[in-house]
Amino acid sequence: MRTAPVPPLRLRIRSGILAAAAAVLTVLSVGPALADCTEAAQPKVNWRRCSLEGQTLTGVDLSGAMLRDATFQRTSLGEAKLTDADGYRAKFISATAPGAVFDKARLIEADFTRADLTGASFREADLRNAKMVGASLARADLTGAKLSGTDLRHADLSGARWTDGTHICAESSVGQCN
Repeated sequence: MRTAPVPPLRLRIRSGILAAAAAVLTVLSVGPALADCTEAAQPKVNWRRCSLEGQTLTGVDLSGAMLRDATFQRTSLGEAKLTDADGYRAKFISATAPGAVFDKARLIEADFTRADLTGASFREADLRNAKMVGASLARADLTGAKLSGTDLRHADLSGARWTDGTHICAESSVGQCN
């Protein structure tokens, strides 16, 4: 009975290394899908790292959307629904979002500097270490929001419902809820 010849050791090692490298590349290539920044506004859209600067997104439903590191600078988001959105480190600088709903959104380290968030809802939103310098949060609802480390310098909190859900900030509340 004839047996198949055994390849030399060097060839077996080389093919083993190539197989291992292919397996590693396969594992590394499996990950989150790349964002399609041209995709229409809709629930659960993936706009991770997208720039939507200066766009008009008034009244859109972005519930559950992936918005990590996205830029919404000077974007109109009035009455938009961003419930359960993941906006970790998203930039809403100078955005206009009166009446927008950010309930249960993950907005850790998000930047809302000078944003108009008048009457917006942040019920149970995670705003830890967010930047809200000079933002208008007048009549906003912050019930259950996590504000640890949030920078509220010069933010207008007049008439806002505070995190306890019962206290309404005085009309002259700037930088803190009085």
